[in-house]
Amino acid sequence: MSNIRLYYPDSIVENSTSLLSKDHTHYLVNVMRAKRGLNVNFFNINGEWLSEIIFLDRDRVEVKFLKKIKNASRQANIELAICLVKKTPMEIIIQKSTELGVTKFSPIISERTEVKEINIERARKIAIEATEQSNQTHVPEISKPTKLKDFLNNLKEKKLLFADINSKNKIDKKTIQNQKRISVLIGPEGDFSSNEREIINTNKNVIPFSLSKNILRTDTATISTLSIISYFLNL
Repeated sequence: MSNIRLYYPDSIVENSTSLLSKDHTHYLVNVMRAKRGLNVNFFNINGEWLSEIIFLDRDRVEVKFLKKIKNASRQANIELAICLVKKTPMEIIIQKSTELGVTKFSPIISERTEVKEINIERARKIAIEATEQSNQTHVPEISKPTKLKDFLNNLKEKKLLFADINSKNKIDKKTIQNQKRISVLIGPEGDFSSNEREIINTNKNVIPFSLSKNILRTDTATISTLSIISYFLNL
């Protein structure tokens, strides 16, 4: 059985000790029923460390960082530009997309977007838990929502893969592997308006592709697209 993995945002120094946060303390004491002497792995953008619980009480846990066991590694830089949807599917999208290697979430507001805001604190918590579960070390960045037009204007030279049911093209393996940064645009339930589609498709940095002849929900399209990209990149 592998050790518990927890995200530790602060700097970690080998052979140093640390009192854990209230959230980590609650999780180890009340959820995992941890005991003194248990090994726990802590990670952040600098890597992963093996630690040992050296003190444990109901409301206090202290650990000693024993040694570094993994260097940080980021195999890809994948941005998901996702039109906001309702709470439950949005949380599933964040969780599954993190597991599939997304490094940045850019919430998009379009004409047909029903939801106009996102609880970034809640979203980050979900992303952290998914990073812990999926054995990664980089927690995805989550940006504030932006309007579609503003997002497209800020693309600069970055290529944008656009999931477009009207496209006859499939995702090209060479296109994926040749990009240092991969950005993917997934539309809202009900798709983009005709005006938005024109703005998207006339942008020289946009690469449209089709996933299926079927009309997919936003969460299904997201997971399908990222699964293909993950496969091509061997993540």
